[in-house]
Amino acid sequence: MITLVSQDIHLFPSTFPTNPLQQMTVENQSSVSEFLLLGIPIQPEQQGVFFALFLCMYLTTVLGNLLILLLIRLDSRLHNPMYFFLSHLALTDITFSSVTVPKMLVIMQTKCKSIPYAGCLSQTCFFILLADLDSFLITTMAYDRYVAICHPLHYTTIMSQSVCVTLVLGSWVIACACALLHTLLLARLSFCADNTIPFFFCDLAALLKLSCSDTSLNQLVIFTAGLTAIMLPFVCILVSYGHIGATILRVPSAKGICKALSTCGSHLSVVTLYYGAIIGVYFLPSSNSTNDSNIISSLMYTVVTPMLNPFIYSLRNKDMKGALRKLLSKRTYSSN
Repeated sequence: MITLVSQDIHLFPSTFPTNPLQQMTVENQSSVSEFLLLGIPIQPEQQGVFFALFLCMYLTTVLGNLLILLLIRLDSRLHNPMYFFLSHLALTDITFSSVTVPKMLVIMQTKCKSIPYAGCLSQTCFFILLADLDSFLITTMAYDRYVAICHPLHYTTIMSQSVCVTLVLGSWVIACACALLHTLLLARLSFCADNTIPFFFCDLAALLKLSCSDTSLNQLVIFTAGLTAIMLPFVCILVSYGHIGATILRVPSAKGICKALSTCGSHLSVVTLYYGAIIGVYFLPSSNSTNDSNIISSLMYTVVTPMLNPFIYSLRNKDMKGALRKLLSKRTYSSN
């Protein structure tokens, strides 16, 4: 019996790696169970200030967009295509910020930088989904303004309820497809010993750099899907506002020109900030760019833009101000 066992072990020596170097290689090729997020590179004595700053920005984003949803829900005068798209954009901005900012605040406050492998992939999936959805919704809003200003007599016919629902559902379907495609391609990759992400969230590009597998297919999908979800909507927005600008300049009223240009200029400033940061980080990587500059650019479209959208798209709007005054007057009357 002893002879048989020794022969079995002799027949399959590779099953039991006794060489330390061979054992280390096997361990390095195994997938990691968690990642480490380094967060924002700030000095320890400044942690409290930045924590309070980003917490205030996050609360402003959530409360401001919740206020938009409440006003649109309660005021029947806001039940039109423009505010239908705006309500979906507000909900998207809340969830978009909630995907990354709470974890960033936890890292700053508790120094707990670990995130499970499944949690990291989930964060990446929802981040791509909501970023693409945000892009498509901003594009539909630009198209809505184009129809309202350039074709006012056909506005109710073109922007019917069925068309608005179709545009939103189409945005969801394409965004989900892009996010699912990126996530499935990411899940097939292997990650070696290095599990440190020099970012404040599980960024897709940062994860690809950590992989020890071939990422050429992932890079190709990032480029092609990025053209569909980011560059194409950005071009559509510029074309829409170009037609709007040409139409406005043909209007003889100077007051109408100033008002329309002010509104379009505010919208375009947020669009430029949002798309400019994304394009700079993912599509135009410079050899001189540092990780700190990429983090600052990412903060622009993950934290700053969702916070500014309530002010740019609604709180400067006369109808939204009227709805807010109406809500406050009801509250005051009921309290008395």
